[in-house]
Formats: sequence, structure tokens, C-alpha cells
Amino acid sequence: MPLWSGLLLTLATVLLMEGFAYGMHRWVMHGFLWSLHKSHHEPRQGIWEANDWFGVIFAVPSILLIFLGTQTSLWTGLAWIGLGIALYGLIYFVFHDWLVHERLPSRFVPKSAYMKRIVQAHKLHHVVNTKHGTVSFGFLWAPPVSVLKAQLAENRKRGEAGLRAPRGPSAA
Repeated sequence: MPLWSGLLLTLATVLLMEGFAYGMHRWVMHGFLWSLHKSHHEPRQGIWEANDWFGVIFAVPSILLIFLGTQTSLWTGLAWIGLGIALYGLIYFVFHDWLVHERLPSRFVPKSAYMKRIVQAHKLHHVVNTKHGTVSFGFLWAPPVSVLKAQLAENRKRGEAGLRAPRGPSAA
């Protein structure tokens, strides 16, 4: 496979991973695997939380695809897809765990409109500490903050959200 084709396949995979991650977050993490994800909506005790198992779970297909694409006679595109999954995981770690949740020391202050919107959307997601009634399940794309606030208000009216006060001034 030509390098440019592999790079395009990797980029396409990174972009498609946002849709996959949205679905996994909304219907699996806030669904039948809430028992693991719940720890992410609670104050963390120590370095690790049960939710960190999702990183391990999502790394397995990436590693397997890279292996199959490089070490077998199967299609080499599998390795590029595996690389795209790994890159999405890296982007997620940097933005989500490091910059938004500050699991590593950071002095990051969002300045661009895009980064402010992503950080605010994620903080609004964490205003809800139950598996139902929250908003903004994606990570690289989020609806405008005004839309998310309206959705939270509607969820509160319907009694679907276990709301708590937002953390930090950027969630307002």
C-alpha cells in the first residue's frame, strides 16, 4: 500500500473513531458497562479508576490490527487502521486525561474557541453524576455550549439527570 494511502486510511480511522467513541460512551459506558465508567463521574481515589480499563479494552483491537497488518500476509491496511485507532487513543489521552481532567500536571488554559467549547462541553457532561440525563458524549466534536445547557435543563425538567454543581468557572 502506498504511504499516502496508508496515511489517508489512518486519518479516516481517527475521524471515524470519534463516531465510534460517541456510541461507546453513550450506549455502552452510560449503559450496560456503567459499573466501570461510573468511577469517572466520581471523585478519583488515587491514580487509577475503574474507567481506565476502557483504555486497555480499546488498545487490544489497535494492537491486533497493527500486528495482523505488519506480521501476516493479510492486508497491510489493517496496520494503518490500527495506527488510526492508536492515534485517536493518544489524542483522547492528551486532551481528556491530561488537559481536561489534569491527571498529569498541566498549565493548559483553553484559548481558541474550539478548545473552550470542547472543555466546557466535557465539564457539562460531568455536571451529571448518574448514567442517565447527561449531554455531550463525543470528545473531538461537541455541540455549542448553549445547546448543551438547554439539553441539561430539559433533562432536569424530566427528572433524568442527577445534577451537581459544575466544577470550575469554565463550565458556567
